[in-house]
Amino acid sequence: MKQLLVFIRKEFYHVFRDRRTLLIMFGMPLMQIVLFGFALTSEVKNADILVVDNAKDEHSQKLINRYKAAPYFNLSEKQISYKDIESEFRKGNIKAAIVFPQNFSTDLIANKKAQMQILADGSEPNIAKMLNQYISAITQSYQQELNRTIPPSITIIPETRMLYNEEENGSMNFVPGVMALILMIVCTALTSVAVVREKELGTMEILLVSPFKPVMVLVAKAIPYLVLSLINLTFILLLAIFLMGVPMAGSIFLFYLLSTLFVSTSLALGLLISNATDSQQVALLISMIGMLLPTIIFTGFLFPLENMPKFFQWFSHIVPARWYYSGVKSIMLKGLGLKYIWKELLLLTVMTIGLLTLAVKKFKIRLA
Repeated sequence: MKQLLVFIRKEFYHVFRDRRTLLIMFGMPLMQIVLFGFALTSEVKNADILVVDNAKDEHSQKLINRYKAAPYFNLSEKQISYKDIESEFRKGNIKAAIVFPQNFSTDLIANKKAQMQILADGSEPNIAKMLNQYISAITQSYQQELNRTIPPSITIIPETRMLYNEEENGSMNFVPGVMALILMIVCTALTSVAVVREKELGTMEILLVSPFKPVMVLVAKAIPYLVLSLINLTFILLLAIFLMGVPMAGSIFLFYLLSTLFVSTSLALGLLISNATDSQQVALLISMIGMLLPTIIFTGFLFPLENMPKFFQWFSHIVPARWYYSGVKSIMLKGLGLKYIWKELLLLTVMTIGLLTLAVKKFKIRLA
């Protein structure tokens, strides 16, 4: 037993000295509990809603007050034209809009029937449906209260329109998100072993004595994966258009420009991981598992970012897949041009340059 206790103590020392083991044992469960507890929710909260009240009468104002009191919306009122409402959607400022026509109360009392319109961003069909349900439920509740005091019964008819997705095709939201997920994971994983493989095979000496500078070595390793990733993206795009019915409403050139920048960002991240690790197994573990959760959670195609605590919303800004997903939706589904996605292009460019610079600095020019 004494010998056994000595060996057990030795193993405890090994575990405590290995920070990666401690991180996996204690850090990952803590991170997952926090993420799953606070960030992952399918409810819609704090969604930006625009109200255009052309009636400005008693019942429209009472309904607006009901919407303001609900925890699901961040309500703003503007007196703008119908054309300008779509401009707000294009800029990504709102998730839905509620439009009250003129003489809303007059129609309600005199004709016992009044209409209102709900416009929702159909490029995110799940969120659009939930917002429509919330708004309709509040409207229905107000209608029932009126029917207790105003005989005979009255009816408020919400007319719903899904912008950019009239058929309510669920693939509209799914396909851009899967594109971001596949490219991020595959590209990062491919280049994460590019440099560390040379170390393990013993061929790093050849690279170090070659006349190429470190940046040229890294770029040379990334370019084949860049070309193959764009070919892979083309297959995915053809499947999305012809098999799943996802439209390409915008510029195909702009789509490939955005995709090239995103793939470059992913490859640069993989090279950074490869330079910072000493084995292919560790590099793959970091690139596959380390990138999987942030890409799924903080991109926005599965879980609404507006629901998350402010810290996680800010953290999502450093996840490249978030900006790629936003840009692809704008190009493919909304048909938007450079005027609306310049921010995504700029951020991905800055991320690519920053990650490649770090990768070059991490490149060891000596084996010892």
